[in-house]
Amino acid sequence: MNIIGSVSPMKLSGTIQRRYWWHPNPDKKCSFHKCSGSNKLESFRNSEFMGFKMKAPIWLLKDKKPRHGASPLQVFCKDFPRPELENTVSFLEAAQLSSSFCNGPRPRKPLKVVIAGAGLAGLSTAKYLADAGHKPIVLEARDVLGGKVAAWKDNDGDWYETGLHIFFGAYPNMQNLFGELGINDRLQWKEHSMIFAMPNKPGEFSRFDFPETLPAPFNGIFAILRNSEMLTWPEKVRFALGLLPAMLGGQAYVEAQDGLTVTEWMRRQGVPDRVNDEVFIAMSKALNFINPDELSMQCVLIALNRFLQEKHGSKMAFLDGNPPERLCKPIVDHIESLGGEVWVNSRTQKIELNPDGTVKHFLLSSGNIISGDVYVIATPVDILKLLLPQEWKDILYFKKLEKLVGVPVINVHIWFDRKLKNTYDHLLFSRSPLLSVYADMSVTCKEYYDPDRSMLELVFAPAEQWISCSDQEIVDATMQELAKLFPDEIAADQSKAKILKYHVVKTPRSVYKTVPDCEPCRPLQRSPVKGFYLAGDYTKQKYLASMEGAVLSGKLCAQAITQDYDVLVAQAAQREVQVSI
Repeated sequence: MNIIGSVSPMKLSGTIQRRYWWHPNPDKKCSFHKCSGSNKLESFRNSEFMGFKMKAPIWLLKDKKPRHGASPLQVFCKDFPRPELENTVSFLEAAQLSSSFCNGPRPRKPLKVVIAGAGLAGLSTAKYLADAGHKPIVLEARDVLGGKVAAWKDNDGDWYETGLHIFFGAYPNMQNLFGELGINDRLQWKEHSMIFAMPNKPGEFSRFDFPETLPAPFNGIFAILRNSEMLTWPEKVRFALGLLPAMLGGQAYVEAQDGLTVTEWMRRQGVPDRVNDEVFIAMSKALNFINPDELSMQCVLIALNRFLQEKHGSKMAFLDGNPPERLCKPIVDHIESLGGEVWVNSRTQKIELNPDGTVKHFLLSSGNIISGDVYVIATPVDILKLLLPQEWKDILYFKKLEKLVGVPVINVHIWFDRKLKNTYDHLLFSRSPLLSVYADMSVTCKEYYDPDRSMLELVFAPAEQWISCSDQEIVDATMQELAKLFPDEIAADQSKAKILKYHVVKTPRSVYKTVPDCEPCRPLQRSPVKGFYLAGDYTKQKYLASMEGAVLSGKLCAQAITQDYDVLVAQAAQREVQVSI
């Protein structure tokens, strides 16, 4: 049945009912999606299955009445296959670092490591310390795991999240983590494309399709050259010439651009302003929730470097359900299986010090005291700054943190009374002045699947001017923007699609704001205070403010602790002697 591409296996029962699963316009692409809890699959316009257009003579489906007791067409299929990541240099480097914890010498005496924060940084720190034979205790202030990937279930049983989280092929440490936990099947990989809304053509999209047959960077170059809707040929040429120094200069050049904003760099390189308007406003908001006149060019070049150098680097996957259960819980189970512990509702209120300035214990808001051999703060940088003891604030390592400030982010979820048609089974760049990216999660995510209604999850950014507004004001502004993206289906006054409910999640201080000259202020995971370490995407690692950066920071923190094992054991023994005296 090559008429529908790669489908395995396929079951036909009875006759086809009056369901228009193929669009009569041959330019429209469709795909089949499995309905959660059943074997029925639905299709959606403007999507693509396994890289094939779906074709069928639509007249065959018209005016056909089902026989009594007949079942509709049923198709059993899978998502886009997981890309081959295992042979990339970055994946192998990440795998080698992971294996060093499991294969290194076992500690004579396991260290008790107290970690504040159960986001991805704190959980990954604990996971790799447990792999190395130590005993981590993770303290989470809230009753939910995940930190910046936290999510909650409402009274209807629907989930709403802190952010719209995308897992890229260029996330080698995250991809290794999924494999180590045995949950690779929880990632739903999408077609290798980047899809942008067209503000001047409401309801239309422009695509950058990466051909699977070409290696990097030619697949990315082909995707850019093939797109004729967003940039003209002269603009593409001038953009390519502007990027040439980054391609030739490598990492040293990339790091040297930290002092420039995206806008400043582009003007210096002679890149047309329209490239900024058409591409980099959307890209900047997706990377750091701010506009290119604020974002450090280093951030963009790091992303482009990964996307262009790795064949599957820009390939995207959605998690198949809510992050606390589908990602964080397996990490916790792994930690606990090796003797570690994870405590929720355990807020760290104060870092108490010994006379020599080292950590004595963490004081929790409950009044309880938790002590250990080693201490890690894996909270966002703004919380760390609130916890810093006065005695440490003049230390240059901590003083540099003043420049690192979290950026405000708002995540909006809207449930509609109908299935929206003008969408894709993919992440979409809205190119709206208020919205960054969005997705119809009722299509992209198995757990959130709904055949009858759409749930749009949208990142509202930049959010600084809106963070203090009411939820209703934010939703009203979102609806005005959605009316431009869905002109035939959504109106700001809800005269078309109606809102069934919404949730607005505000994060006043999210990932650190990657403005120019932040790089020198990012701390190493090993602090100058003996026995005290940091983890978090703001700490020194090459993936900046991202889930990948958080996981890598945790691995580097665990590595620093294992490297310091002998010193830490000696320090713990000295404390025991002092206490006994």
